[in-house]
Amino acid sequence: MTTQRTRSLGRPTLDAVAARAGVGRGTVSRVVNGSPQVSPEARAAVQQAIAELGYVPNRAARALVTQRTDSVALVVSESGERVFTEPFFAGIVRGVSSGLLETPLQLWLAMVQSPIERERVEHHLTNQHVDGVLLLSLHDADPLPGMLEERGLPAVLGGRPARMLGSGAQPGWFVDVDNIGGARNAVQHLAARGRRRIATIAGPQDMGAGLARLTGYQEAVRAAGGGVNPDLIAYGDFSEESGVAGMRRLLDVCPDLDAVFVASDLMAFGALRTLREAGRRVPEDVAVIGFDDAPIARQADPPLTTVFQPIEEMGRQMAHLLVARIRGEEFASPHVLLDTQLIERASA
Repeated sequence: MTTQRTRSLGRPTLDAVAARAGVGRGTVSRVVNGSPQVSPEARAAVQQAIAELGYVPNRAARALVTQRTDSVALVVSESGERVFTEPFFAGIVRGVSSGLLETPLQLWLAMVQSPIERERVEHHLTNQHVDGVLLLSLHDADPLPGMLEERGLPAVLGGRPARMLGSGAQPGWFVDVDNIGGARNAVQHLAARGRRRIATIAGPQDMGAGLARLTGYQEAVRAAGGGVNPDLIAYGDFSEESGVAGMRRLLDVCPDLDAVFVASDLMAFGALRTLREAGRRVPEDVAVIGFDDAPIARQADPPLTTVFQPIEEMGRQMAHLLVARIRGEEFASPHVLLDTQLIERASA
């Protein structure tokens, strides 16, 4: 009844929350704005007072004071079908959401592939609508990073653009995994088990992950004492269908291949299907290694040896970097590189 009377007097204010929690108005403001500069005890008291009073921050009023919208965008340069069906994107979204949990920032998701989608998103990406932007699945020709820089909007990239690999240039703020090292370890694993005709189904070469994983493959092949044979390289777009097409091409051109490193688990799943249809045993005739450690890797027949990449952690780190940029906080480095790990199963 007491709480009900308090609410009936009007919209609870910041001062009312401060009085109920026994803290200063500034402490309440820091809690509401997601600042880490609050003790756990004070944060708990403020959160309890907010719950008891039914306090809801006035976002419009706060935006006038802070010049912030309390919204960030995750822009994925892929179709909605891929974003909602491929596990990589779901993992990134979970990680980003987790990274924003202790902040007041709301996340909105946009897929950009058609000209209409691009026009709509470009119109929305201003400081009147969002405080910052996360960019994922970028291709080299994508103008979004340059556009955001011109508009002064903080942005964080998921992965380095392909044009930056090996050039020494740093594309601002990004989070990536060690794609080169992960691919290199996979191919070294195959070579150490006596495989001599090691092929690869690479990803798109206008994307950082696609180019880096091919680079790791090439480095390992050279280190094993062989030259890189272009006939042993097929290309896909990280989808299962492109894995099927790539494996068919490799079997046609190099029927004596005895191993294949595939730059994504979905492509590897397609490759396994093609090998089975061609009567090739895995791993007896052809060993197969993927990249991602997606759930499909454990469900494959046989279970897929693959390179684990910490997808959710990548999303979390992207969120943390973006929050640091928005708040103008110091950060150890604008670039985060996460380790990968080879997960051995039955396919190699």
